[in-house]
Amino acid sequence: MSEYNEDAYRNARKSVNPSPCAFEKGVLARCISCSKAEKHLLAERETMNCIDPAAQVRCTELKTLLRGHSAFALKIPHVGAQLPHAKELKIQCGGLKGLQMACHGNDAVEDVFALIESALSAHGALEDFPYSDVVQGVVHFEARRRG
Repeated sequence: MSEYNEDAYRNARKSVNPSPCAFEKGVLARCISCSKAEKHLLAERETMNCIDPAAQVRCTELKTLLRGHSAFALKIPHVGAQLPHAKELKIQCGGLKGLQMACHGNDAVEDVFALIESALSAHGALEDFPYSDVVQGVVHFEARRRG
């Protein structure tokens, strides 16, 4: 078994993928998808790149807001804390599915970019999204079980 250098991987990832998708875990888990996400393979792992710098900034801001509004429900002590994969999926997949449900009455997130554009048209700003409804999606989301 060869020794794996995780720091070298992270450094290579930053150089290959300078604009990572904010919702990468959700896209890779296939619970959401986005027209601005582009897959890259690095060291036998998949990464997602955002091809639209403005969208990447907006998605990163939305993810921060989702974490903040979901913190109590998920018992997250600090909003900036590193989260276990399952909680990160609940925030990314559940949060966007909750936003989709609040805006469109279904939870199929076929394009994160289009969903955010639509929600911005309806609510004006990321801060004005219906987070009390969105957090319900976070709370109720369950990742697929391996089996």
